[in-house]
Amino acid sequence: MLHNPTGKKRMGLALLLGLLAIMGPLNIDMYLPSFPGIAQDLGTSPSLVQVSLTACLLGLAFGQVVIGPLSDAQGRKRPLLVSTSLFVVASLICALAPNIHVLIAARFLQGFTASAGVVLSRAVVRDVFSGRELSKFFSLLMVINAVAPMAAPIAGGGILLLPFASWHTIFLFLAVLGILIVIIVAVSLRETLPHAQRIPSSGAATLRTMGGLITDRSFIGYAVLVGFVHGGSFAYVSGTPFIYQGIYGVSPQAFSILFGINGIAIIIGSFLIGRLGGVIHEKKLLKTAVIIAVSATFILLIMTIIEGPLAAIVILIFIYMTTMGMTITSTFTLGMSEQGHRAGSASAVLGMLPLLLGALFSPLAGVNEASAVPMGVILFSTSSIGLIAYFKLIK
Repeated sequence: MLHNPTGKKRMGLALLLGLLAIMGPLNIDMYLPSFPGIAQDLGTSPSLVQVSLTACLLGLAFGQVVIGPLSDAQGRKRPLLVSTSLFVVASLICALAPNIHVLIAARFLQGFTASAGVVLSRAVVRDVFSGRELSKFFSLLMVINAVAPMAAPIAGGGILLLPFASWHTIFLFLAVLGILIVIIVAVSLRETLPHAQRIPSSGAATLRTMGGLITDRSFIGYAVLVGFVHGGSFAYVSGTPFIYQGIYGVSPQAFSILFGINGIAIIIGSFLIGRLGGVIHEKKLLKTAVIIAVSATFILLIMTIIEGPLAAIVILIFIYMTTMGMTITSTFTLGMSEQGHRAGSASAVLGMLPLLLGALFSPLAGVNEASAVPMGVILFSTSSIGLIAYFKLIK
């Protein structure tokens, strides 16, 4: 089995795991520019379209809870191949959905199956890397992963510009991508969890593993922190398609660019952790990130109340998303460093909470379609809770 690989093996593994990890962001972000079009085509309300995003987030959350522990018992590769094959089926159902209710149900299934790429890419990182190399490699993976939120809405907006293309085409594209991922995983990914290190496959064993994680004070502190800070960001994900296009009047393509540049912010944040982590303790970097997030979202809340200029909103969200890259990277490396054979379960918990909370906050951002204030309130509140979690549970 590989251990702290270098050179071409390291880069090849980074690209492969990055491909798996982007299944989640692509599944979430790629269809955002088509929200207004979906509402019109299916004859439904913007709020119900946002519920389709909520369904996807719930699927991603619950899928990780099921697939993560399953991979601790059966290895990483087989659950990944089965789940990704089902992702293709779910994407086709989304593309053919005749009404919003079918779309919502299919989006849950799509999220559930896409979760395998998210949770197992992280588990493989923990299988293969340890110590300082774990932090450095995960920051590299996050840089690759951050390209997906940046590229996904731009790609979605570009697809909508094609002749005869519609929101259906976006889901067909995801189905084709799923087929390619199945082929690449089958050919290129080696099993990283030996039989000797696997946890017995039983409900009792899974409950014991999860119980051990939940009673680990520092681990659950990282989980709560990233859960609220990252989960709160989904209010921005679901709110900005209507805020930017409805309130500020930008086009779907301009929205795609404004949304996509925040991928650069995540890259910057992840890069800072990877570069500074060997000089400054990651706990200090994490605290700094959350303090900046609280400050930026407080000013953002004021801007939404006074209906400030679009440029101010975009800049403050960029700062906020930079701290998001720092937070996701540092909580993962700190929270996973001592988990060993239960890496799949630990990855599931760290990945589940942001999505569960994101599913809660996502529709709340649209309670008033004519105002950005709900989004501002959610971002500031969740960042503040994250800061409290740092001081009460981690520090």
